[in-house]
Amino acid sequence: MTEKANYYLDITPEVCPLTFVRTKLLVERMASGEVAEVRLKGAEPLLNVPRSLAELGHQILSLTAENGEGPEGVHRLVVRKK
Repeated sequence: MTEKANYYLDITPEVCPLTFVRTKLLVERMASGEVAEVRLKGAEPLLNVPRSLAELGHQILSLTAENGEGPEGVHRLVVRKK
């Protein structure tokens, strides 16, 4: 990862829609330009959380699987607040 995160959030135990709600609450507390790293798990959060953040205008810096896991595994999403 090229960006050092200012904030970390683990939403792996959560289910939709709480995955996005918790992520959105974190991003709302951040200053413009700050970076958050979010751990998420499962196909639905993997699709919905990055898409919803991008729709709000935030920059998705990376989305990578931990340990080469598939779509149901744990992923790390790095996002910069607009």
